[in-house]
Amino acid sequence: MDDQLALRIQLFRDSGQVRPEVADFVAAELAALDAEGRTVTEESAGMLTSHLMMALTRLVNGEPIEQFLTDEQVAAELSGHPEAVERARAVSVRAQEALGAALPESEVNFLGMHLAVLTQRSTH
Repeated sequence: MDDQLALRIQLFRDSGQVRPEVADFVAAELAALDAEGRTVTEESAGMLTSHLMMALTRLVNGEPIEQFLTDEQVAAELSGHPEAVERARAVSVRAQEALGAALPESEVNFLGMHLAVLTQRSTH
């Protein structure tokens, strides 16, 4: 993880926008991606980081997450990236275990899109 992405996480934590345990969880997920050889930088994973931290914070706080009208379109686009969907589902399971907050299907799909893009950027 590059310094700019680490700074993004620290700013979310320091501002109180996310709970420390959420920031720790997301940082650990990013570290795992980095350890697998993915390019985990502000440019490649900034949006993934913010999206996941805010979604998990809302869930941990008991706030609803809206279902999106584009869920079917996103799911169709993900059909060519089963590894990203599998990874997103695994992140959701780990979030449930660590934080008591499983991501709803729409968030799993959007996380899958972020992960598919991250994988594409890492292989090019």
